[in-house]
Amino acid sequence: MKKGIHPEFQDTVFRCACGAEVQTRSLKAEYKLEICSSCHPFFTGKQKLIDSAGRVERFMKKYADKPVSTGKKPIKVSKRKAAEPAIPKIARPKKEKAPAKK
Repeated sequence: MKKGIHPEFQDTVFRCACGAEVQTRSLKAEYKLEICSSCHPFFTGKQKLIDSAGRVERFMKKYADKPVSTGKKPIKVSKRKAAEPAIPKIARPKKEKAPAKK
């Protein structure tokens, strides 16, 4: 390798917002993380809302009373009167096809 072109590694501390610290080597002396494997919901199995400047509260306040879309179309309500009985469909026998001509 050429001398003088590679950055120097130094002891590094990765600090998470939850207080966890990981010591390793990297180019910077310190890294600050918002979330790590000790507090991430995927690894812990617990759901935790991380509130950044009140955004979660603002979202809940704005959309709390609105219905949630499930991605399905709403069921159409027929305009028939409820007193009229539904007419069942009659199963008709299928017509046989004529043999093919040669």
